[in-house]
Amino acid sequence: MKKVKIFDTTLRDGEQSPGINLNINEKVMIARQLESLGVDIIEAGFPISSKGSYEAVQEISKVVKGTIICALARTVKKDIEAAAEALHSAEKKRIHVFVATSQIHMDHKLRKNKEEIISMVADNVMYAKSFCEDIEFSPEDASRTDMDFMCKVIETAVDAGATTINIPDTVGYAQPEEYGARIRYVLEHVPNIKGIDISTHCHDDLGLSVANSLAAVKAGANQIEATINGLGERAGNTALEEVVMALKTRKDYYDAYTEINTKELFRTSRLVSQLTGMHVQRNKAIIGQNAFSHQSGIHQHGVIQHKKTYEIMSPEDIGWVGENIFIGKLSGKNAVKKILEENKIILSEDQLKEVSLKIKELSDKEKDIEKDDVIALAIDELNSLGKEEDMIKLDELTVLTGNRITPSSTVVLEINGKKKTGSAQGVGPVDAASKAIKEVVGPFINLKEYRLRAITGGTDALCNVAIKFEDDKSNIFASEAVDEDVIMASVKAIIKGANKAMIYQKKFADNNRVKD
Repeated sequence: MKKVKIFDTTLRDGEQSPGINLNINEKVMIARQLESLGVDIIEAGFPISSKGSYEAVQEISKVVKGTIICALARTVKKDIEAAAEALHSAEKKRIHVFVATSQIHMDHKLRKNKEEIISMVADNVMYAKSFCEDIEFSPEDASRTDMDFMCKVIETAVDAGATTINIPDTVGYAQPEEYGARIRYVLEHVPNIKGIDISTHCHDDLGLSVANSLAAVKAGANQIEATINGLGERAGNTALEEVVMALKTRKDYYDAYTEINTKELFRTSRLVSQLTGMHVQRNKAIIGQNAFSHQSGIHQHGVIQHKKTYEIMSPEDIGWVGENIFIGKLSGKNAVKKILEENKIILSEDQLKEVSLKIKELSDKEKDIEKDDVIALAIDELNSLGKEEDMIKLDELTVLTGNRITPSSTVVLEINGKKKTGSAQGVGPVDAASKAIKEVVGPFINLKEYRLRAITGGTDALCNVAIKFEDDKSNIFASEAVDEDVIMASVKAIIKGANKAMIYQKKFADNNRVKD
């Protein structure tokens, strides 16, 4: 298998994404992480473009060792000098020289003819070579450049000392088959290309950057230029994590490998996302939150039985952190059961069915269900007395509250088959509801302790209410309940506690009758 070098341009082309502005310390942090990731080349910046870019390349050159540090330069002597100066401390250095070669760029941007471009390439690649052995050359907008002219420019660059030739699809115009054919054309028609590395640099304007890069590898390229999370101008660049995992997962097809430490991919993605403020979409390939998640009951059952039924990569291979069983309204009992068993919670078939039903009801209300929610619902079900044992059942609850009215509540309870109504006011809606229940049930129970806890984050979080009741004989009864509504969770917990107290009193009375 051939090795494919990974050239990371997150700190140069990636930073050109609108809205990104990294400081020097942040660039150094990313560069260090890229070193841990194992990229072959880090394009640290475009030194002539700004003082900040120059200093970033300079600082990265001092602290990152073992990885090639690259600086970008136009075919202009002052650019090359700035790049060489910024790279002075680099253990391994590369100067990347470029010039536009498409007719549209030559006519409207450079206002130069083909002969002038050839001359610029010859002079400036040779000048860069006087500072550095490792020289990369790019004919900008190569995918819209006349094939034979592109080959002539490349031949000139190699004669002048270029060691890597990059074929940029600068505006994301190429199609995979077309781009692969261009790579093959270069290899077949540039006489001095033997021994020279061939690189790709693709943009994602048509969503084809990864496909084009892989087509180039298949055609003979041995370097891919990419960015973390696919950052870059306009629609972005080739996503590094995607091409790396494509080559790893389908090495049988590409007959190629990289030396990337893929277990650092997820960590690198999260760092870049955090520092740039560019969040990764949930369904982003490889490193998105949903990349290894399964919600469909059929898929969940398959993954539980054998991961490879629906996962072509291992989440551990990229250092992915997250839940791969996503619980929602499409989930089946198998997924719920697996989560609970992992947490040593065993439910009966009826209890499991009840918890699954509650999950579907919550999902229908557009709530994201998290593992902690599932566990809380299961514990709530385990703590349930069972419908056949309930002496007190909630039939109706009304609560009225506001900043200019006294909170009040009315409850209708069914006690031993008979409906009773109670009303009360309180210092808050929960207090009012509690007093209304007490009015119906009787004064023999007193609320001694009340604790409220949000199980997960967000305003739609499930709430857990834990209470303690004391009866008129100083017996303590603890109960808790879960609901997405704080007041309903409180009322459910209070009624559970009241049921426990009444059941205990009934059993106590029955025991006394037996003794008598």
